[in-house]
Amino acid sequence: MKLISLVTPCYNEEGNVEEIYRQVKEIFDGLRNYEYEHIFIDNASKDKTVSILKEIAKKDKHVKIIVNTRNFGHLRSPYYALLQTKGDAIIYIVADLQDPPSMIPEFIKKWEEGYKLVVAVKKKSKESPLMFAIRKLYYNLISNLSDIELIKNFTGFGLYDKRVIEILKEINDPYPYIRGLICDMGFERFEIEYTQPRRQKGITKNNFYTLYDFAMLGITNHSKVPLRLATMSGFIMSIVSFIIGIVYLVYKLLVWQNFQVGIAPVIIGIFFFSSVQLFFTGILGEYIGSIHTQVLKRPLVVEKERINF
Repeated sequence: MKLISLVTPCYNEEGNVEEIYRQVKEIFDGLRNYEYEHIFIDNASKDKTVSILKEIAKKDKHVKIIVNTRNFGHLRSPYYALLQTKGDAIIYIVADLQDPPSMIPEFIKKWEEGYKLVVAVKKKSKESPLMFAIRKLYYNLISNLSDIELIKNFTGFGLYDKRVIEILKEINDPYPYIRGLICDMGFERFEIEYTQPRRQKGITKNNFYTLYDFAMLGITNHSKVPLRLATMSGFIMSIVSFIIGIVYLVYKLLVWQNFQVGIAPVIIGIFFFSSVQLFFTGILGEYIGSIHTQVLKRPLVVEKERINF
């Protein structure tokens, strides 16, 4: 029988891990032609998440657990778990049930048809309309900036063939943006639209910093447009400034007594050019920070313990 590996990252999800386990188990009880393993990777939760998972793992050897020594973030920990899988196909599904487990049979069906990637794309969401609109705007922006074709409204929820995971192991990226990496591979994919349900229990662990981190990582890893925009903007503004300077000089020479420049244009000009410089310095800093992370080559996570492997 083919082995399907499921990866579920979690952090303080004591209200959801038992339910996501139960729903996945029910689905695979009905898929008689497949064996499965369900890997939970815990980012050093401070609630009862780990103890609940350990009780489940005692009764069901399909459940495997990796517990990290500390919280290694929202990117490194799930990626590390993907690299620990042994399945012929791997399904990434979050613990908060906003990725519907009911879509798993459809993922497998399309995978059996020959697709190396079967991804779930959010058509609608029952979350805050404002947040969904902001996310949609981001996906459109990064898609336009990127050097490759990225999947809009894709959170990582989907099925990956083992060949994809083998390539990820060769990349050895210490701070990976998996949504971009799988698109960069170029495998034929099948997209399945779905409506994202509202989180039922607990609170989201994403805050402004994590969302900003996602956004900047996607841009710095897959686009040089901001850097080139800085160069082009500097060139254009230097020409404009030179022309304005010549105009002011000529006008002053022609009407020496009547033309008063005043302090306002000087102050406005200083603030404008300073803000532009700071903005593009920040962009440059993001790229340098990304390079710095790559150079350090720190491990994705450090394990505290693993169970049922």
